[in-house]
Amino acid sequence: MTAAQFDARLKRARVLEGQYPFAAEGLRFYQRLAAFQQSLYCDIENSRPSQPGGGLREPLDLTALLPRFPGFLALMEEAAPAPLSSAARQLRTQGRPDWQRNLEDFWSGAGVRIPNPRSEDESEVNPLDQSLAWMFVQPYAEYLAGRGQPAGVNGTPPTCPLCGSKPIAGVLRPEGDGAKKSLVCMLCAHEWAFRRIYCPSCGEEREPQMAFYSAPEIEHVRVDVCDTCRTYLKTIDFTKTGLADPIVDELATVPLDLWARDHGYRKLQINLLGV
Repeated sequence: MTAAQFDARLKRARVLEGQYPFAAEGLRFYQRLAAFQQSLYCDIENSRPSQPGGGLREPLDLTALLPRFPGFLALMEEAAPAPLSSAARQLRTQGRPDWQRNLEDFWSGAGVRIPNPRSEDESEVNPLDQSLAWMFVQPYAEYLAGRGQPAGVNGTPPTCPLCGSKPIAGVLRPEGDGAKKSLVCMLCAHEWAFRRIYCPSCGEEREPQMAFYSAPEIEHVRVDVCDTCRTYLKTIDFTKTGLADPIVDELATVPLDLWARDHGYRKLQINLLGV
């Protein structure tokens, strides 16, 4: 991962904003967020030029992070959708000790699925505060991931081999006459190989229980569903376009989320827009 990757995400978001009017508002917000994340990534890179990346499960290093948190909250208050904006406003009034606690709580438990604010799932975690922390520390996690080595992997790990977090999307990349599947981490964006017929939520591997659905107007993204646990994950197919970005294209394809929700499926991991 380098700062240039954020340029690619920003470029892709601008392209999809024009192609998908239904996602334009969310993509405009994401562009504001990604520009901040790129700036923070550069700060982290400049503050640790000769240091190793460290492990993604070591304590959070707040030296380069915490001074930028008030500005991040101000940006979220201005640019984010109403629920996140309100949460950022409230968090901004709480002060440094609460900011540090919120970031450290997220970092220590990032492998746990962030609850959907619209769901009725009971949780002691404030999902909006956790989403803000996720957006803020993501560049730090990606910096570490770019300098770390995944642990030895046996079988089909359903969570990221680098940091233990859940996948945000699947990816199909050309390989020979077919395609190879990978998963992309929701936190550090690490990509790891995964079996084509296997549920990352419950481990189901019976083919009749696994299916995928797509829409003609979004042919390069599909919804992979498991009828055993009723979860789904979107997969971006690079055999149909090499221009996609897993994080951005996942965000932009909202109609697929609506279809999955209407058919009784629950998303394995919500995205940065809380969808």
